[in-house]
Formats: sequence, C-alpha cells, structure tokens
Amino acid sequence: MYGLAARWAGRLGWAALGLFAAGTVGGLALAPADYQMGDSYRILYVHAPAAWMSMFAYAVLATAAGAGLVWRMKLGDAVARACAPLGAAFTLCALVTGALWGRPTWGTYWVWDARLTSELVLLFLFLGYMALAEALDDRRSGARAAAVLALVGVVNLPIIHFSVEWWNTLHQGASVTRLGRPSIDTRMLIPLLIMFAAFNVYFVAVLLNRVSCELLERERRTRWAAEAARGRGGHA
Repeated sequence: MYGLAARWAGRLGWAALGLFAAGTVGGLALAPADYQMGDSYRILYVHAPAAWMSMFAYAVLATAAGAGLVWRMKLGDAVARACAPLGAAFTLCALVTGALWGRPTWGTYWVWDARLTSELVLLFLFLGYMALAEALDDRRSGARAAAVLALVGVVNLPIIHFSVEWWNTLHQGASVTRLGRPSIDTRMLIPLLIMFAAFNVYFVAVLLNRVSCELLERERRTRWAAEAARGRGGHA
C-alpha cells in the first residue's frame, strides 16, 4: 500500500494542478457573467466543489473508520486519520466562500439556515474526530472512540444534502445534479465540472500522501519503513 500511495500521489498532484489551472481560466475568463449575480457568482467555482468534497471526505472517513472499528484494519484507521484534516479544510473553505458569496447575494455573511448550520456541524464532527483520536494515550483506543463518533455523524450527511428540500431555506437548490437538463449555461457548467474534478483528484493525491506518512509512522520500527524513510523505497 505504501508503494502504491507513494507512486501515485505525485502523479495525481500534477493532474490536479492542470485541472485547477483549466478550471480557473474557464471560470474567471471564459464563463459569462450571471444575469442576476453578475461576477460575484464566480466564487461558486470554489464553494460548490469544496462543499461537495466536505461531504465526500466525511463519507470516506466514516467508511474507513468503520472498517478499522469492525474488522480492526490498521489501514482503515490510517485512512480515516489522514482524511480528517482534509475534510475539515474543505468544510472550512465551503463555509468561508459561502459567507463571501452570501454577503452580496443575501445581504449577510451568515444566517442560521438549515444547509449552513448542518455544514457547520460537519466541521465540528471533523474537529471532534481529530480531537478524540488524539485524546487517549493508547492509539488504538483513540481510533475506536473516534470511529464511533464518525459513524454517528453520518446521519448529518443526508441532512446537508436534502436540507434545501426538507426545509424552507435561503440556500439555492441543485442546479447541476437536478434531473433533466442542468439549469446552468454550458459555458458556466464546463469550468465548474472541471473544478469538481480538480478537487476530487487533489483530494486523492493528498490523501495518498498522508496515508503513506501514517503508514510510515505506524510501522516506523519495521525494516521496510526504515528503508522507505531513507528514500530507498519499500512497501507494506
């Protein structure tokens, strides 16, 4: 696993960089201004992918943590620990960019809207997982306690996703994933899809890099880890 992570992390990182460049040019220079929001909508090229990745990262974290809890998979614990800071960063990015977009659109940076509030809860879940995983001296016990929290927190994901349908919220509904034709101009949609791809590839690249570091930390007393740390390769 270490060899796979080390081999692909760099390649995917360069791919993510290319996608970010293409999406940025398309979103800032080629896409037309929105007929209602003008150019202020362009922050959505960061906000929407970050919001999606916050939920996706939590799903990965919960799945990996659950595998570590039920089947005692060390790799599951390593993936969950590696994923948590990434998910927290995506969630914070979604909240900050959403606030910046909300000010000219809604006239305020923050409202206790169902979508915004549940996204804030998601940030607390990421932070809670990281705190609980490090709270106990025994690394394994900390991983089990944090895994329980991660699994309980999964209930928040459908709340985030369906909040705009279940409650009367300020947050707009889906415009890309709606059934039928997306309610967005193709010239706006293509850069947005590229940015979604960029965020996903970036997530995988950084996750692989962090997982390889976690494996080295866990297995630092083994021969292969010592060789890998000295730059001579090795694999789990």
